[in-house]
Amino acid sequence: MSTKHNPGERIKELCKTYSVTSETLAERSGVPLDLIKRIEEGGHIPDLAPLVQIARALGVRLGTLLDDREELGPVITRAGSAAQTARFFTGLSSEKSNPEHDGLSFKSLAADKNSRHMEPFIVDINPTAEQKKSTHEGEEFIYVLSGNLAVDYGTERNTLAPGDSIYYDSIVPHRVISADSKPVQILAVIYTPV
Repeated sequence: MSTKHNPGERIKELCKTYSVTSETLAERSGVPLDLIKRIEEGGHIPDLAPLVQIARALGVRLGTLLDDREELGPVITRAGSAAQTARFFTGLSSEKSNPEHDGLSFKSLAADKNSRHMEPFIVDINPTAEQKKSTHEGEEFIYVLSGNLAVDYGTERNTLAPGDSIYYDSIVPHRVISADSKPVQILAVIYTPV
């Protein structure tokens, strides 16, 4: 049976394998050293963007940091069995009083798929989550499953209802939040080039 790893553990393993120090990783990725150490030591993930930058600096896919194990054939995820991969505390300080009630909760729909270039997730968005816009390489496709979603993209805001979708370049500063202070659930597919 495979051992489960969080992104911080994966980053530490890859750095050890490639003989890369945290300082070198910070320099190569542009991610602040203190943030890399928080990710490695406590699994703190402030946003998807730093993980994309770290993966790029290490020469691996984003999925490598999120995977538990890899499957060569198709991966089927049955209803209700999506694996919780990460909770992102976008825009929150590490001193936030109760971070378990804030942020975005990502459930991977293909965590075991080998050599994938897309990352499909079910994302639960807490209505009180505080977020900053992020930017990273790649593209994103979002389909609203429930709730009303506000998508800030550049200087524009778009509001999406259940059944609506949006596709955009992730290099433009963006964020997804509740449009009406109620929970939102989305299907998000993130593509990052290799």
